[in-house]
Parts: sequence; C-alpha cells; structure tokens
Amino acid sequence: MAPSAPHTRAAAALRMKQISLDNQDRTIRRLRAQLATERRGLAVTKKELEETRVALETSHKVIAGLTEIGLSMSKKIERMKVKKQQVRSNHVECHQKFQARIHEAEDSMQAQHLLIEALVDEKDSLLQTIHGLQEANNAPAPLDGDWEEEPEEEPEEEEIEDIPLGVGEIDDE
Repeated sequence: MAPSAPHTRAAAALRMKQISLDNQDRTIRRLRAQLATERRGLAVTKKELEETRVALETSHKVIAGLTEIGLSMSKKIERMKVKKQQVRSNHVECHQKFQARIHEAEDSMQAQHLLIEALVDEKDSLLQTIHGLQEANNAPAPLDGDWEEEPEEEPEEEEIEDIPLGVGEIDDE
C-alpha cells in the first residue's frame, strides 16, 4: 500500500485544492453578485441624489422668486403708506381751509348783520328827526300815509357747524 499512498495523498491534495477552488469560485460569484447589487444600489442612490439636487435648485429658485416678490410687496406697501400719509395730511389741510372759510363766512355774515342793525337804527333815528322837524314846522307828515315801516325781521342765521376732524376721514382698511 505504500505506492498507492502517495497517489492517494496527491489525489486527496488535488481534491482539497479542487474544493478550495470551488469555495473560492462560489465566494467570487457571491462577491460579484454583492458587487452588482451594490452597483445597482449606488446607481439608484446617484439617481436619487440627482433628483434631490434638481429639486433643491428648483426650491432655491422658488425661494429667490418669493423673496423678490416679498421685497417688491414691501416697497409697494411703503409707497402706499407714504401715499396714505399724504392723503391724510391733504385731508387735514383741506379740512382746516374749509373750516377757515366757514369761519370767514360766519364773520362776514355777522358783520353784515351788525351793519344792517346799524342802518336800521340810523333809519329810525332819521325818521324821528323828520317827524320832529315836521312837528316843529307844523307841517303835515307826507310820509305818514305812504310810508310803512317794514317789520324788522331777524334773519335766520344758518349755523355752520365745525366738522370734527375725525368725521369723514378716509378709511384706510
């Protein structure tokens, strides 16, 4: 059995090498399958990454657009506030001018009323003087029958009330 022992040993070594090669081959195939799976996963991850990058760029563009719109709206709001203040100050100025005109008209009406009263008093005084002179001269009163003194009427004064500043303001809301 001696000669066959090396033969058996060589066969056993060959068998062991064959088993080892088969194991390595299976390991290589398994590792290649894992590598292919990892590559497919990597490709999916790259695709997801690209989609995320595109979405992020789009999001940045939207944010920039919204920021620009916001700034534009802020400028418009500021212009509207300035215009509102101008309108309010113009309203106050017009109100004050209108009130001044009303007071002027009231003063003028009062002055005219005082002038009319003075003229009526002067007319009464002149009539008394005429009557006194006629009596002193014993002359008949030519105006007695023709002259009718009109009853003095108090003109109704239309009071123009001050309009409070708050009334009629422009409602800004």
